[in-house]
This record gives sequence, structure tokens and C-alpha cells, in this order.
Amino acid sequence: MGVPPHWLTVLNHEVIACTRCPRLVEYREMVAREKRRAYRDCAYWGKPVPGFGDPEARVLIMGLAPGAHGSNRTGRPFTGDASGKFMFPVLHETGFASQPNATDVDDGLRLKDLYITAAVRCAPPANKPTPQELAECSYFLDREIAGLERVKVVVALGKIGFDAYLNYLKRRGLLATRLPYLFKHAASYRLPDGKRLLASYHPSNQNTQTGKLTRKMFVEIFKEAARLADG
Repeated sequence: MGVPPHWLTVLNHEVIACTRCPRLVEYREMVAREKRRAYRDCAYWGKPVPGFGDPEARVLIMGLAPGAHGSNRTGRPFTGDASGKFMFPVLHETGFASQPNATDVDDGLRLKDLYITAAVRCAPPANKPTPQELAECSYFLDREIAGLERVKVVVALGKIGFDAYLNYLKRRGLLATRLPYLFKHAASYRLPDGKRLLASYHPSNQNTQTGKLTRKMFVEIFKEAARLADG
């Protein structure tokens, strides 16, 4: 993927330095200090997590937020937690990731034709950002999405990610209401900006352990994303 474009480097520096949301700052730093027993010898990132992937990507993953002991620890989306352990083998199988595992920022993982971002950049308590926190983070999200000029397909993981992309279109004046767009797994919508929005259950431990989201279901989502990107 080489050196990121200047606009993205600038944006990511701003993301990492952000302290807009006091509740999230307090929580992410507390988690980084107290740590989980399994990671007590690890140095936690403990800051906002920038997006990751191919700046020329045609497929964008819209996630929820960093996991407290996943990317809040490693500094890279979906890296080092159960969601990533489920997702990256699927991304590797469908041609978007160079390897099936994601353990840390120096593990050699590269994404091809895929970029990963999130509705919120800091780990929120109970994985639930407030509406105000989502609004604050949209300052970064809007610039990031606008800069990813080749994106044709947005894969939203979970309803918060799904709504975050629709709200982006509303802020741009391209969408009057979210009402026609219902979140359900494998839903596919043609959007006013010309892109395709694909919905998937989030690959959270809760969803994958209960079988609500199976590997086969997830593979089909990314096969469809690849097909639409080529269309």
C-alpha cells in the first residue's frame, strides 16, 4: 500500500490527538492503565484509533468502535480481539487481506482494495457510544469518506455502522431520511451518492458464538462486496 496520501496522514494525526469526548477519553485511558489480565504485560495504545487499509480501496468497512482490549490495545481496527479473529480469515479468503490473522500493528497484514473505519474512534463503555459522541466523531468520518474517492461499496457491520453511513449522506444533503433503509443482514441498497450499502451483523463475540452470524454468512457478504466493486 506504500505511503498514505498526505490528506490521510494529516487526518490520522488529528484523530490520534483528539480529546473531544471526556467520557471516552476517561474510559480508554482507564482501560489502558488497568488492562486485562491476559494482556498485563502489553503496552496499550489507549488513544483514538485511526482507519486502516488501502486508500485506493473500492470497498469500505464501516465498523462500530474500537474494542476495549482489541484495537484500544493494539492501535489498529479489529486487531487483537475476537471480532478480528473471526473477520480477518474471511477477508483473507475473499482476497481483501494478505493474511488470515491480525495480532498487532507490526504483523505484516496488508489490505487490498479494502479500507476499515468506524463510526467512533475511541472504545466506548459497554460498546455503546452516545449520540453526541457519534456526532463529534463525524467530523473525522466525513473527511475520511470524502477522501476515499474510489469507494463503490460500503459494508456496514451492525446497525450503528449502518446508520453512521446514512447519517453521513444526510449531513451532505444527499439523503432526507433514513426511513427507507432498514437494517437487516445481507440487505443491499443503492444509495443517492451512487454507492452500494451492504448490511451485515457485526462479527462480535455475542453474534458469532450464538450462531447469529456464521462464517458462511460473512463470507457471502464479502464475496458480494467484491462482485459489486467489479460491477
